Amino acid sequence: MQQKDSWLLPDGIEEVLPEEAKHLENLRRELLELFTCWGYGLVIPPFIDFLDSLLTGSGHDLDLQTFKLTDQISGEMLGVRADMTPQVARIDAHNLKYEWPTRLCYVGTILHTRGDPLEKTRSPMQIGAELYGHAGKESDVEVIRLMLEMLARTGLQNIHLDLGHVGIYRALARQAGLTDLQESELFDVLQRKARPELQELMDSYSIDSDLKVMLLKLPELNGGKDILDKARAVLLKANDEVKNALADLEAIAEKLAAHFPFLPVSFDLAELRGYHYHTGMVFAAFIPSVGREIARGGRYDNIGAVFGRARPATGFSADLKLLSSLSKQSCPVAPRELIFAPYSDDLALSEIIRDLRARQQAVVQQLPGQTGSAKELGCTSILEQDNKNWVVRPLV
Repeated sequence: MQQKDSWLLPDGIEEVLPEEAKHLENLRRELLELFTCWGYGLVIPPFIDFLDSLLTGSGHDLDLQTFKLTDQISGEMLGVRADMTPQVARIDAHNLKYEWPTRLCYVGTILHTRGDPLEKTRSPMQIGAELYGHAGKESDVEVIRLMLEMLARTGLQNIHLDLGHVGIYRALARQAGLTDLQESELFDVLQRKARPELQELMDSYSIDSDLKVMLLKLPELNGGKDILDKARAVLLKANDEVKNALADLEAIAEKLAAHFPFLPVSFDLAELRGYHYHTGMVFAAFIPSVGREIARGGRYDNIGAVFGRARPATGFSADLKLLSSLSKQSCPVAPRELIFAPYSDDLALSEIIRDLRARQQAVVQQLPGQTGSAKELGCTSILEQDNKNWVVRPLV
């Protein structure tokens, strides 16, 4: 017996109805064409994969977000992808095996066990681009430029870019000789920006006093470009890894300023998004109307090591559903003409309809005995006979 609420969907799982789906598909095609024009080749990884492949180098967070099941054929654990990047890394490392820089892009639905607190959805449509095989700042700049071009094509205004570098915290933790447990505890406190807890934690650690001061001041190192000068002073006794990371951030910001002179850029040296995943610079794009990043990325070198080839890698991703929703708000699309054709066995009418559709015009033909007028069907024009000729006229 069918239950009366069988139409309900699981929490965080959505259907996309015709108007939204049309807008979403148009944006998908436009953005993939943009990626193609930058030399990024489209790949389509599987929706379900071996669990080990999905979680390689991703850390605990992605493990918690991944739905798991047992393969009835192999007996192996499978997962429903919660992030496509590890799969794309496998394609680069194991399938393509190019020696030169490889540019790949992708788009597809991913599934999360839990939704984002601000977004609620558990089934984002992830779109992104990855650049493998180049370790320099130039590849970081390229993927950030591509991300910003993507957002521009989406029609979004007032983009703000946030830059960070997980290597700074990682290098300070190593320099301080923190244990894995201490590093994890400190990471958690920094993520939550819990400064009183940070002081208590530092008081409990037996580490060099200079390193305590540097770690305590890390959450204060956020703001405009002048924060890099402050960081150099605060982190004066840090090792060369930290100083090189600061130099990289400044060089990347300068290159971006040349391309986007009016782009607001800020720095947050305690921003550790993707800490277990990323190895260097991280970045995120924001707009005032959304309380979370609308696109994000960074460097994650050696992600392909488990697949047999450790290669430098950098890239970004976004939720196409979110971009489509924001795009629809900022750049409403004019409704497309829809032509209503009456039901008829007239072969001349059939040829006219076929010709219109071949020219990418939308035609819906009436069915015998159907309900619903041309206007109710959303049509804007109608095919009518005029002296035995079929002509398209505006629907009034």
